[in-house]
Amino acid sequence: MGSYYSNELLKEQSVYLLQHAHNPVNWYSWNDKSLLLAKEQQKIILLSIGYAACHWCHVMERESFEDEAVAALMNEHFINIKVDGEERPDLDHLYMEAVQLISGSGGWPLNVFLTPDGKPFYGGTYFPPQPLYNRISWMQALQSIIKIWKDDPSKIELQASNLLNHIQANADLPFVKNSIGNIQEGFDEQFCENIADEILKTADTENGGFGTAPKFPQFTSIQYLLGFGYFYKHEVSLQQAKISLGALLNGGIFDHLAGGISRYSTDEEWLVPHFEKMLYDNALLVSVLCDAYQIFQDPALEEGILKTIDFCISELKTKEGAFYSSIDADSENEEGKFYVWSKGEIQEVLGAEAALFCECYNVSDNGNWEGKNILHKKKLWSEIALRNEMDENSLKEKMAVAESKLLNKRNQRIKPVIDDKINLSWNALMLTALTKAAAALESDNLKKEAIQLYQVLKSIFFEKGDQHYHSFCKGELKQQAFLDDYAFFIQAGIHLYELVGIETYLEDALRFTKKVRSDFKQENKGFYYFTSHEQKDIRIRKPEWFDGATPSGNAVMLENCYYLSRIMDLKDWQEEVDQSLLFMKGLVQKFPHSLGSFAISMLKRAKGINEIKITGFEIQEMVTAINKLYLPNKIFSHSIKPSKLPFLKN
Repeated sequence: MGSYYSNELLKEQSVYLLQHAHNPVNWYSWNDKSLLLAKEQQKIILLSIGYAACHWCHVMERESFEDEAVAALMNEHFINIKVDGEERPDLDHLYMEAVQLISGSGGWPLNVFLTPDGKPFYGGTYFPPQPLYNRISWMQALQSIIKIWKDDPSKIELQASNLLNHIQANADLPFVKNSIGNIQEGFDEQFCENIADEILKTADTENGGFGTAPKFPQFTSIQYLLGFGYFYKHEVSLQQAKISLGALLNGGIFDHLAGGISRYSTDEEWLVPHFEKMLYDNALLVSVLCDAYQIFQDPALEEGILKTIDFCISELKTKEGAFYSSIDADSENEEGKFYVWSKGEIQEVLGAEAALFCECYNVSDNGNWEGKNILHKKKLWSEIALRNEMDENSLKEKMAVAESKLLNKRNQRIKPVIDDKINLSWNALMLTALTKAAAALESDNLKKEAIQLYQVLKSIFFEKGDQHYHSFCKGELKQQAFLDDYAFFIQAGIHLYELVGIETYLEDALRFTKKVRSDFKQENKGFYYFTSHEQKDIRIRKPEWFDGATPSGNAVMLENCYYLSRIMDLKDWQEEVDQSLLFMKGLVQKFPHSLGSFAISMLKRAKGINEIKITGFEIQEMVTAINKLYLPNKIFSHSIKPSKLPFLKN
């Protein structure tokens, strides 16, 4: 399609929205003007949500949104609104739930039809241009809705009201209140073992991970198994966690040349990913690898940590010193084209070393995906070294040189697009990852990276008075901060405080926690809405309990409140958190994979919290030694000078 079309999205900064700015579809962004237009013209709103790195979003754009006949129908009968789901996760959550209730599944692109006053009544994910895979075509969906709205609009209004009522009812989960009021009685070894057993029921003991294809890393489940296995000497849990992390680092889902992990695998063996790389996945991978490294001290885990951080710094770090959001799955309109190799290409670059490289990375003449090779490790390198009469270190050195040559060659290809949004919540996850890596690996360089990132995020998102923001792109701040933005940033500040002992980080954590408690808290409950009470352009304020692509903001916020309650002597906060965890107990037992962040908090309570306090002048060696240990259930405070903290009193 030529770029002679343009629409309202030209005024936006988001890479995803700009990708649609020259569609023949008359797209609007989500704002008061477009919402008012729908009401005035009494037209259905066609809301389409996606993100820049999403492969199927690009497919649907090429097939449907660039088609002039399709665009003409959309423009005549609908107010078409495009949303970057990473700029507006609140809208994404709400309308994703609507589509899941309608169709039983969700994903992106997310296409939802709303009444003129913004109530959802129908939707789906990818619609093909012709009926396919038991899906109706996009044109069929449009024509069907146009007809019903013309012939019987009351039917649509009724469906919308019913759906919205259902979502509102779901906003308060049917908790089973646990009658136990004492936290020590609430969580014990048996409870924790039941959670581990439930997680292990779906474990893929051969390939690592959980369930069948498509497979997501499920970092919180791995983190839980590491904690339970370590605390209670449960070898099966430890083994499954270790197999899972090894499979992620060895599979095609990991980029063996530049580092970094893709979003998920389309197969059970972690070979073929959807090639988009997201900042949050890589931050969460580093965090869980740090836990595993502290337990196992395995050099392969250390290598995974460093290679993933190197990828983030070299590919995603911004001139401001923060991190961009993601790298696209596609380049030159083909998914994965940037990453895959023919055997001939490798031979051309590596010459005599090619055969050894191909053995190490399972490269074949016919390839393993659409005639090309996705690099992955299946054989032990120790065995390959033995077969080639060399020691393993020599093999690793040779492979490092070969990887560097291939990476240089790959960088001459047309690169996938980077989404240059700076997202606070994902950057905060990266900050936690850097602090954990600095602690686990005793790295001053990573400590400096973490301190710098904290300062950069604070200056971008928190220095504009009392109004704090969610994303920053091309000099423009967008959207009030959400619960996850605060929760993850507070969590990162606490980790940084434990690493360096500077109380400013703790003071910030306390200040932002008080803001969250005033702006996000549910009345008479210990939980939090995803949106602030100041935000007016969303139909329903919902709390989000479940882990999604990132941990549950509610679970992280409870953990933040608990930590601060102990260190600042805020007993009412502590009691509230304990009761909230008890409230979640029955649900966590049923769905530990979806509520892993809550399960991890419960595991810490069962094991008991270690309070560690060190003061005095010659303490740095001891501080470093403690930070290096696997102690996820610690509250750690250290100071070389007198402190005003209640925790360090006297």
